[in-house]
Amino acid sequence: MSNPGDVDQTPITSMRQLAEYIAVGCKPAERFTIGTEHEKFGFSTTDFRSPPYEPGGIRAILEGIGATGWEPILDRGNPIGLKRGFASVSLEPAGQLELSGGLMPTLHDTLSEIEDHYAEVRAVAAPLGLGFSALGFHPINTREQMPWMPKGRYAIMKRYMPLVGTRGLDMMTRTCTVQVNLDYSSEADMVKKLRVSLALQPLATALFANSPFYEGKPNGLMSNRAFAWTDTDNARSGIPSVFFEDGFGFERYAQWLVDDLPMYFVYRDGYIDVAGRSFRDFLDGKLGNTEAGEATMGDFADHMTTAFTDVRLKRFLEMRGADAGTTAMMVAQSALWVGLLYDDAALEAAAALVRRHDWREFVALRALVPTTGMATPFQSGTLRDLGREVVAIARDGLAARARRNGAGEDETKYLDPLQEIVNGGPTQAEHWLSRFNGDWHGDITRIFAESAI
Repeated sequence: MSNPGDVDQTPITSMRQLAEYIAVGCKPAERFTIGTEHEKFGFSTTDFRSPPYEPGGIRAILEGIGATGWEPILDRGNPIGLKRGFASVSLEPAGQLELSGGLMPTLHDTLSEIEDHYAEVRAVAAPLGLGFSALGFHPINTREQMPWMPKGRYAIMKRYMPLVGTRGLDMMTRTCTVQVNLDYSSEADMVKKLRVSLALQPLATALFANSPFYEGKPNGLMSNRAFAWTDTDNARSGIPSVFFEDGFGFERYAQWLVDDLPMYFVYRDGYIDVAGRSFRDFLDGKLGNTEAGEATMGDFADHMTTAFTDVRLKRFLEMRGADAGTTAMMVAQSALWVGLLYDDAALEAAAALVRRHDWREFVALRALVPTTGMATPFQSGTLRDLGREVVAIARDGLAARARRNGAGEDETKYLDPLQEIVNGGPTQAEHWLSRFNGDWHGDITRIFAESAI
């Protein structure tokens, strides 16, 4: 999510202007990069409680990491993030720590970035008696036990979310995800990649399912994180039909944002609560809030960040369907989409696979996979069958990229954890359930040490 302070005060004068703002993201394929974002829960190493903002909690973590060369991001004087080059460290509502990574040329660099970040976090957290764990849904805490961070937009969302869904506050406070941000070369390339990745996002949810526990016990789900998203402000979430309309492109997307996506806030030296209001009314001067003034391009950029679709279009594409997990699975998530989308032949093969089905079939999968994961029925088999096809296409795409590390290895090795799953191996969720019912003897707190970064 964005941090306060987008300073573009250019007035908005047309829908075309908004479309052109998004289109700036188009770049030639040789300049494509990989941006991986991932979140993790903090916990006390003695009693497993979530750390507060302060004292001795998340603020101290940010200040400790910041001392290594990061610039602080402030909200009303409180550090709520860090920035260094294209990378940033930010906070989700309950203190989930997120790295929004830099623009990496290869998956080898993505792995190095994650490992370096984890080393920084461990060095600061350990003296505070804190650890961090990468899971899709908090395994023990109730909503009431989760802390809230002093970030202005979260106060607005906390008030508004219960009005438009039953699980929005769970999404905000008790979930962690991993996503990869990828580029497009043109409007047509964007549309093709967006549709392929939207259709296959339910498969990704099943592959990366890593949240089978709810308040200390299994509750029959593979991904509590994905389940929370099935009733979280659905006007801005999921797989909207508009993305599959004939003629969809930058301008139609901008129109959807303006006319169909309710606002949350306007930022004017602080957050102004306009949740539920229309951005179109804002453009037409009918918002009824004189503090907000006229709509600017900075406001539109902020508004774009409040779309929570399974794939989000900005000046790049964000893949948003996966639970946070192990380092290997985090890199595998990036590898899957890089392999599918960054090689022309692989992208066409993936598009042809998707075109064999009505896009509504993939929407239907989205409602099923939180419960049944890779065993979800699909066509004459299950998602494992679809997964084998998709991982094979991604492997071909990565092989064609031929980006090698110092040992001469290409990027295909990062798909190995997914290959094991589509061949019948356990997902992360199934692994944890086996541990809970076996060696842990039902002691859920064992998950913190075993999943710690």
